[in-house]
Amino acid sequence: MSEKKAYPLRISAPVLDAVQRWADDDLRSLNAQIEYLLRDALRKAGRLKAAEKPKPIEDDP
Repeated sequence: MSEKKAYPLRISAPVLDAVQRWADDDLRSLNAQIEYLLRDALRKAGRLKAAEKPKPIEDDP
């Protein structure tokens, strides 16, 4: 997993409340929900590559 950085976020109370309810519905923390929404928006905008699939593990002969 990549390094996490702290960033203070100013957000309106109604938006924060709505995201908190959404996070609760999805069984995520508020922070995880915000990160999920940002990552999804970045992918849809073509600004973040989809996660690469891990290489399959090959058995030794």
